[in-house]
Order: sequence, then C-alpha cells, then structure tokens
Amino acid sequence: MTALLTDLNPEQLEAVTWSHQSALVLAGAGSGKTRVLTTRIAYLLQSGRTRPQNILAVTFTNKAAREMVARIGAMLPVNTRAMWVGTFHGLCHRVLRAHHEDAGLPQAFQILDMADQLAVIKRVLKERSLDEKMLPPRQLQWFINNAKEEGLRASQVDVHGGFNQTLAECYQAYETVSMREGTVDFAELLLRCYELLSRNEILRDHYRSRFEHILVDEFQDTNRLQYKWIKLLAGPGSQQHAAIFAVGDDDQSIYAFRGAHVGNMRDLEKDFSVPKIIRLEQNYRSHGNILDAANALIEHNKGRLGKNLWTAAGKGEPVRVYHAATDMDETSFIIDEIKALHADGLALSDIALLYRSNAQSRVLEHGLFNASVSYRVYGGMRFFDRQEVKHALAYLRLIALPDDDNALLRIINFPPRGIGARTLEQLQDQAAMLGTSLWQAAFKVYEGGKAVATRNSQPGRGIAGFVSLVLSMQQDGEGMPLPEIIRRVIDQSGLAAHYQAEREGGERLENLKELINAATSFVHESEDDSLTAFLAHASLEGGEHQAEGYQDAVQLMTVHAAKGLEFHSVFISGLEEGLFPHENSRNEPDGLEEERRLMYVAMTRARQRLYLSYAESRMLHGQVRVNIPSRFVDEIPQDLLKRLRSDFSGKSFRQGVSGTGQTVASTINSSQKGRSTMAAVAGMTSSGLNSAGFHVGQQVSHAKFGTGIILNYEGSGTDMRIQVNFHQAGTKWLSLAYAKLEPL
Repeated sequence: MTALLTDLNPEQLEAVTWSHQSALVLAGAGSGKTRVLTTRIAYLLQSGRTRPQNILAVTFTNKAAREMVARIGAMLPVNTRAMWVGTFHGLCHRVLRAHHEDAGLPQAFQILDMADQLAVIKRVLKERSLDEKMLPPRQLQWFINNAKEEGLRASQVDVHGGFNQTLAECYQAYETVSMREGTVDFAELLLRCYELLSRNEILRDHYRSRFEHILVDEFQDTNRLQYKWIKLLAGPGSQQHAAIFAVGDDDQSIYAFRGAHVGNMRDLEKDFSVPKIIRLEQNYRSHGNILDAANALIEHNKGRLGKNLWTAAGKGEPVRVYHAATDMDETSFIIDEIKALHADGLALSDIALLYRSNAQSRVLEHGLFNASVSYRVYGGMRFFDRQEVKHALAYLRLIALPDDDNALLRIINFPPRGIGARTLEQLQDQAAMLGTSLWQAAFKVYEGGKAVATRNSQPGRGIAGFVSLVLSMQQDGEGMPLPEIIRRVIDQSGLAAHYQAEREGGERLENLKELINAATSFVHESEDDSLTAFLAHASLEGGEHQAEGYQDAVQLMTVHAAKGLEFHSVFISGLEEGLFPHENSRNEPDGLEEERRLMYVAMTRARQRLYLSYAESRMLHGQVRVNIPSRFVDEIPQDLLKRLRSDFSGKSFRQGVSGTGQTVASTINSSQKGRSTMAAVAGMTSSGLNSAGFHVGQQVSHAKFGTGIILNYEGSGTDMRIQVNFHQAGTKWLSLAYAKLEPL
C-alpha cells in the first residue's frame, strides 16, 4: 500500500484515498490526472474496498481505456479483464449485446459508422423524393444525432411546421429503416441503452448492485445524455447506489460543438451531494510564468469552479509575444526561432505549432517546406491533401486540361448531380471504345443534346450538365486573375454551397478560402502566374515532403488536436480578433468563454517556452486585411510577457485605415495607392537595396509586367527579393537576381 501512494502530493493523496462517497476532482492541466484515476482504482482493489468486477471506468477514447488497464495491471496482480473499462459507446454496446431482446434488437445487430449512417440517410431522402440540395444529407445527419444526444426520439422532437417538420419526418423514416435492417448508429447505442435501463427495473437494479464505483475521465466533455446515463447507473438517492469519481477540468471544456455540456460538473456536485471539490492545482509540466499567464487569462471567464495552477519548477522564461507586420513575417519569425531552438539541441518533435483554424496551416507549411524544416501535421492532413482542396484543384485541373481523367472522375458527381455508377461505367466504356479521354466522351453526350443546360442557368444535372458547367468555367476564366478564377470555380462548382450545408463544414469552407489566399500569394511571388503554373506549384507543395512517423519533425496541429499533449516549446500563431477568438464565437452563447478555454488549453501545452504571435496584416479570402491583436494577449499581465517586434514602424497599416479587418488590398492598383502602401514599410532600412542600385519608392520596368513601384524588399545579395506594385499586374515578389528590372 505504501508503495502505491508514494510520491503523491497531498491533494492527489486525498483524491486517491477518498471514502466511499461521490467525488468531483478538479484536475488542472499537467496535474497528474491520469495517475490519480488509475491509482484510485488500484487503491480500491488493494485495500479490499471493492473487487475488479465491481468497477466501471469510462473514458473518451479506446486508447485511454487500454492505457488505464495496462497501468493498473502493472501496479497490481489482479484480473483486469473483470473490470468494465471503455468508452461510453463501447460500454453501451456491451450492455445491448447482452440484452438485445430486451432492447428490441436482433442478436446480430450491426453498428453504422458515420459514413454508413450517411448512406442510409441518402436512401431515406431518395425514397421520399427529397432533393439533396434542398435538404443536404449531412444536415439531416446532424439533426438526427443531435436529437438523440438530447435523448429525443423523432416523435419527441419539438417542431413548429415547415422545415423542422420535414426533418422530424425524415428522422422517423430513418428510425423505421434502422429497425427494419437491424442497425444502430453511434448515438443510438447510448440512447437505446439509456432507454433500456430506464424502463427495465430488473436490469437497472442488476447493474446498480454490480457497479459499486463508477469512475469517469474527462468529465467536462460529457454531453447531457451521457450524464443522464451515468446518473441512471449510479442511482443517487437509491438504496443501491454507486460512488461516482469524476475527474475533469471545466477550464478545458472545449468541445461544445460536439455537444459537451460543461454544466454537468455543477449538476454532479448537486445531484450526488458531493461534500467537497478536490482541486489538483500543482502542475508538473509547465514553468511558473506560463502557468501565471494561463491563470490570469482564464480568470476572465465567469461561473468557473475555480482553481489556480502552480509549480515548484520556478518561474522560467517569460512568455514571448511577437508583433509581426504580415502573416509571412510571422511565419519567418517562427521558423527562425525553431531553427535556433534546434541548433541549441532541442528535438524538432518537442516543438509544436498551434493554430485556431486548419486553414492557417498552409502559410506555415509553405514556410517550413521552403526552409527545409521537417514537419508533420498531427491528427490531420496537409493543406493540399485535404478533401475539399483536392476537389477544388480537380475542377481547376479539368479547366486547364480537360483530358485529365483522374480529375474528372473525382468531381464529375461531386457535389452530387445525379451521375450514378452505372452512368459513369457507360461513359468509361464509350471512352474505351472510341479511344478517347472521358472528357471527350462526355462532350459527345453534351453535343448529342441529351440534357439541356445553358450557360446562364444553374448547373444542370447529368453528364451534359457537368460538361456545360466546365465549359462555362473555362469561358468565364479567360483573362481573369488567378485568384478570381479560383473564387468563381469554388462558387460555380457548388463546393461552397455543399460545405455550407454541413454541420462542421465551416472548416472546409475556410480551407477553400485559404486556397484563394494561396493563389494570391503565388501570383505575388511567381513570374509565371498562370493556372497551369499554380497547379504545378500545388502538386509540388502537396508532394511527399511531410516527415515520416519515425523522423524528427515539428508538430503542426489545431488547438483542439493539441489537447492532452505537451511540448518543450509551443508557438500559438494568428492571435488576432476574428481569428482567435474566432469570429463565429460572437454569435454563440458563451462562445467567447469557450474560445478563452481553448486559448487556456493551448498555453498549457508548453513546458518551458511559450510564443504568442499576431500579424497586423494577413491574407484572408484573397485580400490583405488589417487586424488588431487578440484580446487574449491583453488579458495576460504585462510583467509576464517579453514583447518582440519586427523592424517595422508599428504604425504602418493603421495609417489611413481604421477598424478591425479593414481591407488594404485596394492599395495595389495605382501609383498613388502604391505610395500609400509604402507607408507600410516606413522605418525599414534600405541600405541593402541601395547597394543593388534600387530604393523603396523607385519606379521600375519589367519586360512582362510593365511599370511599377518598389514597395519592399527582403534578404540580401543573390537571395534578395523585392516587392513591386505593377500598375497592371498588381503586387509581386521578384527575385532580384532574375527579375531583370530596369530603373525609370
């Protein structure tokens, strides 16, 4: 017993040895939560207070469940298989398999994953003759799962006619199909199990008498139905009731978009008459300045249970805040710091780059690739490998080279336009018989007049409608700037509307907008700004340059993906109003507090070094936008910060521009506007440029782009690049060694 409790701090010891009462353990980041949970189970077993078969432990991932069992097995020579340890879905599945008849399920019922569920929903819509454009399948999927997570059947959904009535009727039809085919989706597992235990007193009492201790990890992430399920099993106030041991942190509740209800922690305290909240506040991960900054930030949230993290590791280094002129400047700073840290002996894998939105990774990936710094996108795909980006690129490839069969196959029926597998098979047979590409075979169908589609109408359905759409895009794009071509393709193809209808399509839409940004940057940086050149660039950027799993590499990830991880050094980029906190938070109840919790999670990933950065101007939606720093930076005491800035005036983009998110992209069309843009580089030294025979503000001529004005420069010697605002071609970055500029 003594060995089991060795090295526990007083609060951890109190939690582990808690009496047979329900407990709420408020475990701060890096406070040893997992150790406390597993040691609690081992203590209960070793002290003889319970047996393995009387323990139910709930986690949120199968990985966490396996790790918990392995740790307990290493601590004690007990039969861990007798314990019930698993996820909510896994445990409910176990109950339903054992009692399938009582649950109204066939013995061999099958579980639908999200893709399978979506396929069933599409069948329901087709059977009811409902257009997927009017009722997107993913929207109906979200409606059904959300209702189930609230504990509501189709007959219980509150509708007031109109569209909601249609959704409820489709939900009812979906339930009918599921019952007929003997299938259950993920949300159904929990709801069906809850209903079974609610109405079957014998079964409910059986499980209540069996489970004496119910332990729940990451309790702040539970939704309403999960809490009701736990409460039903525990039976507070009944003769046979279990002791709940809930471990969580309300300050790390960041999954409201998945249904997580942070109020469950307050409900637990009341419903189970928890006599005391045990607070684990000693942090074993981060240095003091990082924790003090995180504590100060999260104090701005209201209604917290309250805790204050501290460490015995000392204050450490201040939190570094970098004030960048542009997003490219921000990226350059981050890469320079990474190189310096690596040169000092820090492994790249112990460095993390965090961002609020997946779309932000593109600029960072581009910079790391060009700097030959190995990186890996954690828990996600590289920018150019993401589904929505590859769809958009496929449309662009088809416009540039219609005979690209791979591109055509990818998007001929995406978004759906009524081209089924049989129709596509016939098209492939026709192409093979004629010895042509699929496009040429499709064009013959179009010319044959098998469908009517005009250029000015909505894209038609079927093969002829698809051909008409591509032809329209080709014609519309002639003579247009590259970013505008991409913007129109995203809109005309239906991709934007398709993802707009998805529950979690916002992130995909942001990635599509970032593709426009990528094109805008490409136009500014490349002498060949054609669509073909951009597609080649995208292929090269999306090539196999991401580090393999065994290689040392910088970790790139969203803040959501970073939860539960830790790194020596952490960079949090894009700390600007509208980006972090995200602009959507303004329209959601408690949205800003959720964003602040997300920032708290991001900051507490760092052990020794924390970098915060923001840019005065950032490319958004194909335009340069002026930003103001995130309020989160200002909420941190100044004495904890070490402010860094690039060598620009700090007043640059504010001159003549007021308010958040003001566009300065209009400064690229005339010489007068070019002069106003020069204010953005005020205070920069131009000695290196002068030595090359040029200076900021000088008029120059280029053989292809015509005349323009030098706005900026970077680098030196043969690596020097200069930024020129051309009167006709817009702003471009050119290599001085190859540009062949002529002074005027």
